[in-house]
Amino acid sequence: MPEIKNPNLQTQGAGPGGGGGDLRSTLLFIMLGLAVVLGYQYFFKPATAPAQNTPQTQQSAQPQSAATAPTTAQAVAQAAPTSTPAITAAAENETTVENQLYKIVFTNRGAQVKHWILKQYKDTEGKPLDLVQPQTAARFGLPLSLYTYEPALTTALNQALFQSTATGNWIAAPNSLSFHYAAGGLDVVKTFHFDQSYVIDIETRVLRNGAPVRALVSWPAGLGDMEEFLPSSTTRSPVRTSASSMFVWESNGKNDSQAAHKVSNNATLNQSYSYAAISDLYFAAAFLPENPDAATVVTLHNAIELPSDLSDANSKKTPADVIGMAVGDQSGATHVRLFAGPKATEVLNAVHATGADGKPSGPTLSPLIQFGMWSIIAKPLYVALRFLYEHGIGNWGWSIIIITVIFNLALLPTRVKMMKSSLKMMRIQPKVEALKKRYAHLKMNDPKRAEMNAEMMAIYKAEGVNMYGSCLPLLLQMPLFFAYYRVLLNAVELRQAQWFWLKDLSSPDPLYILPVLIISSMFITQIITPAPGMDPAQRKMMAILMPVIIGFSMFHFASGLALYWGTGNIINLTLQLAINKSSIGREMHDIAARRAAKKAGGKVIQGRR
Repeated sequence: MPEIKNPNLQTQGAGPGGGGGDLRSTLLFIMLGLAVVLGYQYFFKPATAPAQNTPQTQQSAQPQSAATAPTTAQAVAQAAPTSTPAITAAAENETTVENQLYKIVFTNRGAQVKHWILKQYKDTEGKPLDLVQPQTAARFGLPLSLYTYEPALTTALNQALFQSTATGNWIAAPNSLSFHYAAGGLDVVKTFHFDQSYVIDIETRVLRNGAPVRALVSWPAGLGDMEEFLPSSTTRSPVRTSASSMFVWESNGKNDSQAAHKVSNNATLNQSYSYAAISDLYFAAAFLPENPDAATVVTLHNAIELPSDLSDANSKKTPADVIGMAVGDQSGATHVRLFAGPKATEVLNAVHATGADGKPSGPTLSPLIQFGMWSIIAKPLYVALRFLYEHGIGNWGWSIIIITVIFNLALLPTRVKMMKSSLKMMRIQPKVEALKKRYAHLKMNDPKRAEMNAEMMAIYKAEGVNMYGSCLPLLLQMPLFFAYYRVLLNAVELRQAQWFWLKDLSSPDPLYILPVLIISSMFITQIITPAPGMDPAQRKMMAILMPVIIGFSMFHFASGLALYWGTGNIINLTLQLAINKSSIGREMHDIAARRAAKKAGGKVIQGRR
């Protein structure tokens, strides 16, 4: 065993036993010193110190008058700074909470969230999606930060270094995480509870000198799916998602929403809230107050200048809205649940607000999926697409194509009826032209033109012609078009859904194949379709103008929408070719050929079939 030596205790003389006298001298001096100290304490005893004015001695003293006696709250407030020990961390550190759905990284600086990663969803770069958008969070604040009505206090709370404590365990995540900070009269506790869902439970309490401070829990700056704020050097979506962000809420049984550009900044809303949320196209952060009737909500609205064309950094910059919110209780202490995740139907249907019984038995978060005025068509369409996807198809692109084929086949009788109506229109065209010629001398505002219109309607009625019959199929297709648009805009399942070269059916076609297909197929269909009585120049203009307008609009719309429209165009082209071979089609083309020959001065021009 190694020997430990202290040089102060080594002997000073030479030879064995030479140190005995030195040791006796040392003990003598120690005893003499002890005697001096005891004697001083006995002969020079200090006077008794006066009692300190502590809260306990004040309570045992005689009561003071009402005008001068401090209240209990004041006494606690005065004593708190000296009686509350400081509780702070020495350095910043991180705690990770993880289950099968998410991975949340907390920092003890402010007890806030640095990363909220959804494991089952990817960003454009192919990495797990982080709901904390780094650029907006760096400027406007991290999720689960505190919001107060004193900017300096808000900053202090969100910069404080908390001590953290984790309890419980499942797989890799604690089921409770608590943060505590106390210093300078402040005493702050933030506690988070977790389970296996996308919902976490939040409790916060902020005291200053013993008195409660109204501090709300906030999600201040948008969601991570808003990739337009990322540097242009990174892989990002070309879609400006923030333009579709909304403030969504349910109050007193009524659902409502507000577009981002209409959301006020620092507006306090005190009313009953089942939930209040910020939402982008496919994800949401929704607060569900534990006591809806005492809820208080503060809306937050900021902006960041971005290029109007994300692919061109030098394009004109325009403000992009960044909205957030803070939620708490009007009493000061806050207890809320927070859903942060995808706007998937089955997920939202499983999350309930607090009901009248104080339990999560209230309304669900399903209204966060908003199909707008086309809900009556969009919801069944979404259900049909999902049914096909889950029952043998396994691909959203093929599901879109199958639904489109079914819809167009269902419209086939209407299309045949339209062709018959067009044929009747062509047969009576000489009568219509003769009628117009009779009234050609009248000005457009001449009252006698009403007589011409009446005679024309009489001709249509006598021949059984519906002048709007040729427009019916298009009118029926347009609601489905807008319904597809709303589904693609809101169904998170279609986000990053692939079909051949299309990597994301919710984003534009990167190779522009579908827009080109739409333009060419529409043009050919217009050319081979007989037009009853239409001026050749007008027909030519429509044959070019309509395909170009619709085709080029598809350069910027979701490729899933272009897939629907392109599939419909191919079907229409095929049907038109078949109709041209029928007796109706041949007669229509013969009439068109004779009419063209007449206008050409006898020269026969065969119509295209």
